[in-house]
Amino acid sequence: MKKLTQLLSATALTAAVAAPAMAEKWDMPMAYAATNFHSEVGANFAKCVTEGTGGNLEIVTHPSGSLFAGNEIKRAVMTGQANIGERLLSAHQNENPIYGVDSIPFLVSSFDEHEKLWDIAQPAVKKALEADNLHYLYSVPWPPQGLYFKKEVNSVEDMKGIKFRSYSTATARMAELTGMLPVQVEAAELSQALATGVAESFISSGATGYDRKVWEHLTHFYEVDAWLPRNAVFVNMDAWNGLDDATKGVMTDCAAKAAEEGLSRSKEYTQFTLNGLKEGGMTVTRAGDKLVEELKVIGETMTQEWLEKAGDEGRAIVEAYKNQ
Repeated sequence: MKKLTQLLSATALTAAVAAPAMAEKWDMPMAYAATNFHSEVGANFAKCVTEGTGGNLEIVTHPSGSLFAGNEIKRAVMTGQANIGERLLSAHQNENPIYGVDSIPFLVSSFDEHEKLWDIAQPAVKKALEADNLHYLYSVPWPPQGLYFKKEVNSVEDMKGIKFRSYSTATARMAELTGMLPVQVEAAELSQALATGVAESFISSGATGYDRKVWEHLTHFYEVDAWLPRNAVFVNMDAWNGLDDATKGVMTDCAAKAAEEGLSRSKEYTQFTLNGLKEGGMTVTRAGDKLVEELKVIGETMTQEWLEKAGDEGRAIVEAYKNQ
């Protein structure tokens, strides 16, 4: 019996030495619907990493705020409750103004302009994330932002008193300056908020409206191309530092592919979703000259406020962009 026990122990020890390192599984919380292009790009990224590491690091995405609500994702990754996650960076502008660099009203209004701004701003954003114990992997822009309403709107005066869904400091401030009433609502809760009257309007891309079938509650979408915010994917810094170089290399390569795919998908999705809003019965049109001019005046106020908060670092980014 003693010999048998020794033999079994030796066999177990040999197997343990011969076995590969224990595979890891990382859960990746995401705020938007599984059918949204951001979530689909994230799922492709996760598959790329899982396959690229031979299954040693498996990443599993959890869209629609199913693991953590959108406003909880960044902190969950910072504190290690999740090792990786995706979040709309400008939603955290109140923590650091640099996170809102992609939401300065009317500074950029096209993908090409936005990419030039992001090339300049990205090092500062990475630095801000590092200070929050996060390693930046990649980010993808949303299509240009427009305004959703349940009635025709031709001026800022027409917007007064409307309950406006806000998701960031910038959107809440826009509501205040236009006389609307800001209501904090995450993307996953948007349909319910519109259905119950908690919100009656919001600013976002055609993508969000299309994904959430907002034509069931709203009637008008006005293209104003206010800004192009970005969703960023980041990793808990301690978890990142715990990876070997080969795994880091795979993740970095997969992140580069995801950024490229995401930009392409965002461009394609822009017109597709606007067409979808029309097919749903919404009036989709460019905002009138009067409304655009009034919004740009408000945008100037918001820009100056952002520059004051962002200080020299923020001014340097904006000046470098304008002086290209």
